[in-house]
Amino acid sequence: MISDELKNILDKITKQGKMRFIEGATEEQILAFENVNGITLPAQYKEWLLYSDGGEFFLPAGVQFYGVAHKPVIDVNDSDRPNDDYIVIGALATGDPILCKKEGEQISIYNHEAGRIEEDEVYQNFYALLSDLYELLGIGE
Repeated sequence: MISDELKNILDKITKQGKMRFIEGATEEQILAFENVNGITLPAQYKEWLLYSDGGEFFLPAGVQFYGVAHKPVIDVNDSDRPNDDYIVIGALATGDPILCKKEGEQISIYNHEAGRIEEDEVYQNFYALLSDLYELLGIGE
């Protein structure tokens, strides 16, 4: 069961473009992933993983999120990040990784070209990022 907040976001974005959602992970799979890797994923991202363990947004070229049980799986040691405070949980079609902080709910996009995280690409939480994807990808009105 997903929250009304996530359902409303999904209803909105599925009207905006083509998506590919996959089978969700179980709570046990998420907990095992966190325990093995010594991390705690953001709560809203965990809710997303229960709904779809990864997935692709705005096909053919948009955003891909990684999962914990289905490929591609989150690699907590992925070097495609500014430092060890972050975990790569997905990527834009441009190759810029989507990051979550190892502690807390913050989600960011790492701008490879500039070598930094831009202030306007830091989101309070995962749902804020989802809500902004359409605009972020430049396909908004």
